[in-house]
Parts: sequence; structure tokens; C-alpha cells
Amino acid sequence: MGLTEQQYTLCYQSRVGREECLKTYQDISLPEVAKSATKSVDIISPAFCCDCLETLEELSIENKALFLDSGGEQYHYIPCLNANDEHIQLMEALVKNK
Repeated sequence: MGLTEQQYTLCYQSRVGREECLKTYQDISLPEVAKSATKSVDIISPAFCCDCLETLEELSIENKALFLDSGGEQYHYIPCLNANDEHIQLMEALVKNK
């Protein structure tokens, strides 16, 4: 996307169990971002090749509400590749090359 390091933040979506997980937690970072000068965010989850219910619920619905309720103005969830034709062709090419 051609972004500089100052134009994006890497956050982690989920926490599992009682142990500390990878940081920065998205549900803590989003309100902080909304209260800063940044009023618009685009969210993408590159760890998944297709959307799952957890991803859609947390990233598309819960975190959108969290960001907007904290003063953010625009929240855009960028969907996973899912059944996009180019994605399916890539997967096919990878399988055939093995």
C-alpha cells in the first residue's frame, strides 16, 4: 500500500487464556487512535485467507463500534480474499507446484 511506518499500526485481535499474548491489543489501541488526530482507520487481517465468524464479529462489528464510540469517524474493514477468483487461482497454482 506504500504506507510509511508512521501510517500504520500492527495490532493483535484475540487473547487466549490468562497468559499475556502478543501486543499491541487491538481493543486497547483503537480507542487511543480514535482519541488522537486519526479519525479514519482501515482494518485488515492478513493472517486469514478467508473471513470467519470470529473475524467478522470482532473486526467488522465490535471494533468498529469501539472506534466510533471513542471518537473515530470512519472505520473500514477490508475483507479477506475469500472466494476471489485471483485468490483461488493462486491457491490452485500453489497446489499444482507441489
